[in-house]
Amino acid sequence: MKKYISEMIGTMVLVLMGCGSAIFNGGCGTTAQVLTVAFAFGLSVVAMAYAISEISGCHINPAITLGCWLSGRMKGGEAVMYMVFQVIGALIGSSILYLLVQGYAVDPAGTLTGANSYAESTSTLTAFLAEAIFTFIFVLVVLGVTDEEKGTPVMCGLTIGLTLVLVHIVCIPITGTSVNPARSIAPALFEGGRALSQLWLFIVAPLVGAALSAMVWKAIAGKVKK
Repeated sequence: MKKYISEMIGTMVLVLMGCGSAIFNGGCGTTAQVLTVAFAFGLSVVAMAYAISEISGCHINPAITLGCWLSGRMKGGEAVMYMVFQVIGALIGSSILYLLVQGYAVDPAGTLTGANSYAESTSTLTAFLAEAIFTFIFVLVVLGVTDEEKGTPVMCGLTIGLTLVLVHIVCIPITGTSVNPARSIAPALFEGGRALSQLWLFIVAPLVGAALSAMVWKAIAGKVKK
């Protein structure tokens, strides 16, 4: 149970800090705002990685959990429980942000929840490909640096966090960057509207990307027959 509670807390912090940075900095309309939000998400992962990785591995993302399961690092039942508690944690983080917003003059041009969505000028295919591709890259890095034989455990927290920063810098203008179904589910439930109608994409696309990364990692990291 300690692992699940850790995942809940870690995901709560990720949503609280990452989505909170978007809410209280007026969204992601400028380069400075994009970088602020990108580093907020990335640094949240760094902090939580060094806080709870020894307990749960610090997935705090159903896409990472799916990648770990498909690559044989955990059992299916455990993976499902991880995902459930990750979503619960995200809901707690969004609930805290919702309460804070009630007493704060949020920029009306910004975001009230930090929810993911893509503009009408962006096609659904483009948004889907962006989320799938960037999740693929992110999860592949996670699988690589945390591999028991080939990974670099001392640097994994920093590496994963900085990779998330990089992904956000490129992907924020397209979709707001999810690469994490739990991070998208909770804010969308509070925002409704377009965020809720597009939520399916921010669940399916990251999971597709994660599945592909697990397949690729198993192919390139498998033992070479002599």
